[in-house]
Amino acid sequence: MTDDRMALVELIEQGADSDLVREMLAFAAERMMDMEIEARTGAPSGTRSPARLTHRNGYRERGWDTRAGRIDLAIPKLRKGSYFPSFLEPRRTAEKALAAVIQEAYVHGVSTRSVDDLAKAMGASGVS
Repeated sequence: MTDDRMALVELIEQGADSDLVREMLAFAAERMMDMEIEARTGAPSGTRSPARLTHRNGYRERGWDTRAGRIDLAIPKLRKGSYFPSFLEPRRTAEKALAAVIQEAYVHGVSTRSVDDLAKAMGASGVS
């Protein structure tokens, strides 16, 4: 037992290979999407079932930026309704754009009160 523990500690100290971590994240994300789609459609992929609510209708590509790097996901589409994975943030780029606007205003010397008013007008709770 202690030998296994020492091997694990050595692995952690060496640091994980980013490609391996990225592949593991991609695999986990794919499995999570499959489970969510099976719950939404009422049946696993490729099987016939009278309890099926809807069918899959191809995939759409989306990049997922993680700390391990960018992961290309194939998000399943449905014939009826829509599906978006629970582990993704739908408006992440809009938040980044708002932060970029605030940073740009700060660099150009716009007053913090004006920037705070602008952020509140755009729906944010304010900037401190």
